[in-house]
Amino acid sequence: MSSLGKGITAASLGRLLKARGYKVTMQKADPYLNVDPGTMSPFQHGEVFVTDDGHEGDLDLGHYERFIDESLSQESNFTAGAIYQSLIAKERRGDYLGGTVQVIPHMTNAIKDRMTRIAERSAADIVITEIGGTVGDIESLPFIEAARQFKMSKPLGDVLFVHVTLVPYIPSAHELKTKPTQHSVKELRSIGVQPDFIVCRSSQNLPDKLREKLALFCDVREDKVINCIDAQSIYEVPLKLYEQGFDSKVLEGLGLEPHPIELGDWQTYFDRQSELAKSIDIAVVGKYVSLPDAYLSIIEALEHAGVYNDRKVNVHLVDGELLKPKEVDNVLGDMDAVLVPGGFGSRAFEGKIATARFARENKVPFFGICLGMHAAVCEFARNVAGMQNANSSEFESEVPYTLEYPVINLMSEQEGIENAGGTMRLGAYPCNLKAETKALAAYGESPVYERHRHRYEVNNTFRNRLEEAGLVVSGVSPDGRLVEMIEIADHPWFVATQGHPEFKSRPTKPHPLFCEFVHAAVDLNEKRAREIDGEVEE
Repeated sequence: MSSLGKGITAASLGRLLKARGYKVTMQKADPYLNVDPGTMSPFQHGEVFVTDDGHEGDLDLGHYERFIDESLSQESNFTAGAIYQSLIAKERRGDYLGGTVQVIPHMTNAIKDRMTRIAERSAADIVITEIGGTVGDIESLPFIEAARQFKMSKPLGDVLFVHVTLVPYIPSAHELKTKPTQHSVKELRSIGVQPDFIVCRSSQNLPDKLREKLALFCDVREDKVINCIDAQSIYEVPLKLYEQGFDSKVLEGLGLEPHPIELGDWQTYFDRQSELAKSIDIAVVGKYVSLPDAYLSIIEALEHAGVYNDRKVNVHLVDGELLKPKEVDNVLGDMDAVLVPGGFGSRAFEGKIATARFARENKVPFFGICLGMHAAVCEFARNVAGMQNANSSEFESEVPYTLEYPVINLMSEQEGIENAGGTMRLGAYPCNLKAETKALAAYGESPVYERHRHRYEVNNTFRNRLEEAGLVVSGVSPDGRLVEMIEIADHPWFVATQGHPEFKSRPTKPHPLFCEFVHAAVDLNEKRAREIDGEVEE
């Protein structure tokens, strides 16, 4: 079922196999009919994860990258919609010579081609492909059938099936129930798929008798029934699976050598995370706050940076749409820092602008990402540079006044684009950093590359006026035409970026911008604590 932890299980296995010295890559197959999640609301499917080559993919790709520490590509995610789109395009061109196009063999062949292609292009030793959805759903049947055919087409031992399933605990009966797993495996076997491993997700440890029962009824060896209980952190899951020998058993099934494992850095990260004694509070002011997965990579990046700075980061999701200018001090006054993330549309934008003003005027650390940078620029233009009602032309049709100062504007080459999925700036772009800026101090090098997902840019018509008023353009594109990063000089830490640095943060390699942002939050937290102590002493 959804949200069971298939992505974390797959990513954890990938981490273990990589730690054994193998080159691993990962792939997510989604049965829905959208071509990609790029035009889907984050309320529907969580965040859209962007790869270096500009693919808008499932959020599980973020888990994969964070766990195996490898940059993925457009080959790492495909949907039923993308498969159908390619098949229909071929049919319209006459590629099938008048033949009938069917789910079998045409769709299943296309799915198998995707599985083969990522192996060839990545030159990986092991590919882990996760099939989304639920066993028994009509939309996932072609994918499971393709997987069955794929295994049969390969030499014995080249392909293994891992089935992640729920073993629920019934509190009133004080027992775990295996029946859902039995029926799930029965459903799989009815379409020709026999799991080699069953990973049992549960809130309790699985007794040996239940393992025996599952092995017997599901026709799986008892030592290949793996228990994956709820963990205090997702970064503990690889360690728990390692304790059960999951990775070594998979390698045995694939006929590969179980090289010595190197998990020291991962264990160190988890140990540090578990031992954090002090905390800080950071507000994330957005528009999709009712679904935390909409800001998954940001939350994880803050956690990585928190561990780096020996602090637990308490993330407070604040609805920017409900944040009124007069209430900002009350809502954000106790925060040690504020972050305004990306997004699309005008809803909550005024709340984000109010947040940027609060942070600027009160010297609270501020981090703006994508639309968060747009909000920071609009706020500065309005309240410092004297451009009344400055706004983004993205919202021109929605503002109740004539837009005199479109400080954020559409790129000229974007005009006339009608395809909602035709975002021009998508994927990794270079950025040259200006000397003596907080951006360069954080990165320690220039140029840097960050992933983008947007259409609108800082309007160069007003760039000089903004800079003359004190806005620091700390990062630009190599040709100097595009503003990539801005900051405010006379502020402890006020930085905003057009890119999405959260996508490149790893638990063992936290992103430098997030590290410095959290460090600034720690400084403010400690300063406030000293002031309170001083008041007590007096």
